[in-house]
Amino acid sequence: MVKKVVLSMVATLLLGSFGAFAQGQRVTGTVTDDTGMPVIGAAVVVDGTTRGTTTDVAGYYEIAAAADANLVFSYLGLQTQTVAVAGRTVVDVVLVADSEQIEEVVVQAFGVAKKEAFTGSAATIKSDELVKTQSSSVANALTGKVAGLQTSQGSGSLGSEPTIRIRGIGSINAGNDPLWVVDGVPYEGDKNNINMADIETMTVLKDAASNALYGARGANGVIMITTKRAKAGDARVNFDAKWGVNAAARQLYEYTRDPGQYYELHYAALKNYYMAEKGMEASDAHVTANRAMTSSGEGGLGYNVYTVPAGQTLIGSNGKLNPNATLGRKFTYNGQEYTVTPDDWYDELYDPSFRQEYNLSIAAASEKSNFFASFGYLDNTGITDGSRMHRYTARLRADYQAKKWLKVGANMSYTNFYWDGASSSNEGDGSVGDVFAAVGDMAPIYPVYIRDGEGNIMYEDNKAGHDYPGKKYDEKWPIYDSGDGSIWGLTRFSGAQSNPMQNIWLDQSYSEGNAFAVNGFADFTIIPGLVFTINGSVTIDETRSTSLSNPYYGQFVANKGILTKAHGRSYNHNLQQLLNYNKSFGANEEHNLQLLLGHESYNLRSYSLSGYRMNVYSTDNLELNGAIVDGKSSGSSFGEYVNEGYFFRGMYEYDGRIFASASYRRDASSRFHPDHRWGDFWSVGAAWIMSRESWFNAPVFNMLKLKASYGSQGNDAIGMYRYTDLYSVSNDGNDGISISFAQKGNPNITWETNSNLNVGAEFGLWNDRLSGSVDFFYRLTSDMLFSVPVAPSMGYSSYYDNIGDMSNIGVEVVLNGDIVRTQNVVWSVNANLTWVKNKVLSLPDSRKDICVDGHWGFIGNGSTFIGEGLSLNTYYMPTYAGVDPNTGKALWNWFEKEKDANGEVIKDDNGNPVGEWKTTDTYQNVSSDNDSWKLLQCSMPTVFGGFGTSLYAYGFDISIALDYQLGGTMYDGSYAGYLSAPNASTLGKNIHLDVYDAWTPDNRDSQQPRFQYDDLYMNSTSDRFLISSNYLNISNISIGYTFPAKWWNGHIQNLRVYAACDNVWYWSKRKGMDPRGTGTGQYSPIRTISGGVTLTF
Repeated sequence: MVKKVVLSMVATLLLGSFGAFAQGQRVTGTVTDDTGMPVIGAAVVVDGTTRGTTTDVAGYYEIAAAADANLVFSYLGLQTQTVAVAGRTVVDVVLVADSEQIEEVVVQAFGVAKKEAFTGSAATIKSDELVKTQSSSVANALTGKVAGLQTSQGSGSLGSEPTIRIRGIGSINAGNDPLWVVDGVPYEGDKNNINMADIETMTVLKDAASNALYGARGANGVIMITTKRAKAGDARVNFDAKWGVNAAARQLYEYTRDPGQYYELHYAALKNYYMAEKGMEASDAHVTANRAMTSSGEGGLGYNVYTVPAGQTLIGSNGKLNPNATLGRKFTYNGQEYTVTPDDWYDELYDPSFRQEYNLSIAAASEKSNFFASFGYLDNTGITDGSRMHRYTARLRADYQAKKWLKVGANMSYTNFYWDGASSSNEGDGSVGDVFAAVGDMAPIYPVYIRDGEGNIMYEDNKAGHDYPGKKYDEKWPIYDSGDGSIWGLTRFSGAQSNPMQNIWLDQSYSEGNAFAVNGFADFTIIPGLVFTINGSVTIDETRSTSLSNPYYGQFVANKGILTKAHGRSYNHNLQQLLNYNKSFGANEEHNLQLLLGHESYNLRSYSLSGYRMNVYSTDNLELNGAIVDGKSSGSSFGEYVNEGYFFRGMYEYDGRIFASASYRRDASSRFHPDHRWGDFWSVGAAWIMSRESWFNAPVFNMLKLKASYGSQGNDAIGMYRYTDLYSVSNDGNDGISISFAQKGNPNITWETNSNLNVGAEFGLWNDRLSGSVDFFYRLTSDMLFSVPVAPSMGYSSYYDNIGDMSNIGVEVVLNGDIVRTQNVVWSVNANLTWVKNKVLSLPDSRKDICVDGHWGFIGNGSTFIGEGLSLNTYYMPTYAGVDPNTGKALWNWFEKEKDANGEVIKDDNGNPVGEWKTTDTYQNVSSDNDSWKLLQCSMPTVFGGFGTSLYAYGFDISIALDYQLGGTMYDGSYAGYLSAPNASTLGKNIHLDVYDAWTPDNRDSQQPRFQYDDLYMNSTSDRFLISSNYLNISNISIGYTFPAKWWNGHIQNLRVYAACDNVWYWSKRKGMDPRGTGTGQYSPIRTISGGVTLTF
């Protein structure tokens, strides 16, 4: 229906456009700059009218104009020209640079600044780059595009957003996420609710000079989104449609995918066990291993998917699959004939899916008004069952110069969304319902489905008795193998009452909701140069969620299903009062002063409500009133966050060469005690365009600018109510009230403070054939939030306090170059690189648990050490010492301590234990002895960034974007798991092919320990599984063709067809390992290939 409506609108607009040239003769031409390059998007207007157009990618235009009319050609940064038509039908124009105009502006806090006058550090991505990314979340468009900004992706599921860090990690326990601002208003909502097609620019503010005015919220950087406005000229209608296919982009580890190969490896593990631990001869071990391998007893896999001739074994004495064995085995159970044959679980989980997106916009501008309206529709189907999204977006932005002294405007947006996320409801928790963990671990011998004696998947009638969500009444349901023996008597290691593939097919987990935002402004010009602005905004975001654990299969059959409902709503309003003063003075007005005085108040309120019931009467009524038994677990919550600030900024410019800025904000946050809510944040900055000095004589430079800034920002993302004691109210078991102590508060808790130094240079060479920037930054975090442990006798375990310092030091390099620049061919390249070094400077005495190699600190999450003088996430763990050549057991380095006659450890004068380093094959000797652990590499990369290239030639365009990281280390737990020998808790899990290099009596030099059943610790945590996290990723390739505008006789301004691919390919140190963040236990990254068309009228 949506497609029909959109196509009808386009047809109407096409027909309406044919009358556009009734008002004069047809005039065409090309607009170029003084270097001969086409000027794309130049405005061409018939003087004295509102009739106008813009140039295409070749600088070409068409317009209807009278023979005696004048045409006005304009473009930002170039001198406006008025040219007489004088009866001509072809008018070509060359626009030259205008030193008096603003070449480019940078969006900053509460306004914009000329790029040349900007003393801070910021990066801007424009709309033509953003729309190449085919993601529903605008955050994904930043990957590899901005120096200093790093992303990591925890899941590939639809709508998942990357974790973003700007210039390193600024805190250990407080928030590290940047502040998002949309059209000047802080944004707390889902980034998936913002239509990428509505965005004009995204600007990343990275230093104090650019974001100190955001005070308590700016410490981790600011990402500012500016939505589109109309450009000068006649109304423009733009329609874009794209259709594509989603597919799994995960690269699989080199584990066994052949069932015969898997049986061979499992047989070898059992045979080695019987010979080494049970003392059996090889012949006896062979027979015993074959018998045990497919049984449900000790060491058994529970399934035999091969038919083996009578009297023969599945695995021969040579350790190879019996050549007479055939895949697929028939058997009879409880009178029913079945065939057991394996399925490829990965292929069953992931299927290619369809994606479609449509965007329509109308924009018009005149001398007094500006209007932009858009509508968008996205239908994105995931690559698993239970994974889909629909999104409708609309935006209306307009402003009007009502009087010379009054300008008003408003910006309204609306999003309606539906998310189906059943497949991700247990993602990453490792439970029996976690389909991604199950598929990642499953050996290639297990079936997904039950098959009959002929090998056909068996089906049963629809158990619901009516249409089921996503399924028709007359649709048969496949019978899944639950692995618990309940259907055909076969059991496997992960057997449960249901199959996780069946869960995501029948369970429901979806959210639907609405997001509405409106903001308006009024500018009052008091006197020339003095403008008072009032900005106000309101945002409402509400989501209603439904979750059903189906009543037909699985662990909730006894409950007859569980239905959960939840509703969340957030509301915020923001009010700003701004007084701007802009004055130029001096003999030649060489001095310019811009002052800003302002006040901002922000209020965010969050509400939630949830409850569940059991015994679902009918799955076509997924409301609590359709279930019977109350779960007695309903709940609701309310939270409020308030921020208020008074601020000032001053900017000074001298002769277009020397610039200075200063800002100050007095800020308050409700997250602190009333006595400690106010803080002071500030910045100073300066810049010098030395290439504009009269004495500067380096013709190769068309621009050379030096800049520096310093200041402080706050971080109040410490959680709610840390400053006061909290108590929890619960049921005492007899429907009475029980009150218990929940959290010890600290009224003195306050902001983490970030002090930022930035020193840099910007340059342009050979008329900007090569341009870029270099920035050095030093970021110091003071008063870091820490959980301070106390004695249990205090009645609580810990409290929070501001103790600790940390730094991030780094260098950013950005380069942009045109290898070829002619009127019809432009070949450009770009690259950015960031080197960053993180260091913990000081920790509270209460967290100096141990001293390792002179660094006092404590053991962090997992196998990391947080210590003074070290980077965060420095690995700390036992170290691998190879393989015992005689036994094949794994060895670890062990510090054996000397003990006195009483068994006490002997220590030296400094309190350190006395002993010597040895090797041990007993992992327990080192696992609980920190003195046997060593500090190792850091997980954070040393260098990261992105690069790309684009080529435009005669209407064709192609671009490629890549991102990378170098110098980091990661622990490859998936690889360690695949190398683990089978034991009672891991039977039937997949095996990596590297075990073929495991130690044997004939392969004593191997660094892979023996592969033997029930060896529990051979692959335990150690530096053996630390590996480089370097990667190179092709994030996007796009190709297109723009048809010459003259083909359409003025009826169409622009027609472009294109194709694009996201998540093309990546390279890492080990196949299957994805350093970008997604592991085998998460939803696969999605590769999207789309084709589309863009029409502009």
